[in-house]
Amino acid sequence: MLGAFLFSGDDAGKRVGVLSGGEKTRLALAGPVHSGADVLLLDEPTDDLGPASRAEVPAAVGGCPGAIVMVIPDGGALRALRPDRVLLLPDADEDMWSEEYLELGDNL
Repeated sequence: MLGAFLFSGDDAGKRVGVLSGGEKTRLALAGPVHSGADVLLLDEPTDDLGPASRAEVPAAVGGCPGAIVMVIPDGGALRALRPDRVLLLPDADEDMWSEEYLELGDNL
């Protein structure tokens, strides 16, 4: 489980108090993803992550068997998540995912 969130070797045995901000974020995401929850609600989970983690962590989150509702303005992380649907707010319009939705972030 920790390997999916980029912890390996000695890093997997570190005490939480010595982890960096990004490591703490990855660890905090690992628990809910592997908890068997039916729904995950995440607000910009890649904010504190370094460039290497921004694609790997969403891919690991995407392995969650339940539904994932996520606010994520990072296009690379969004691609790694491979969503199948999008909900457009504030009108709550639902649509099948398309790469064209990445352009919406460019216009904000």
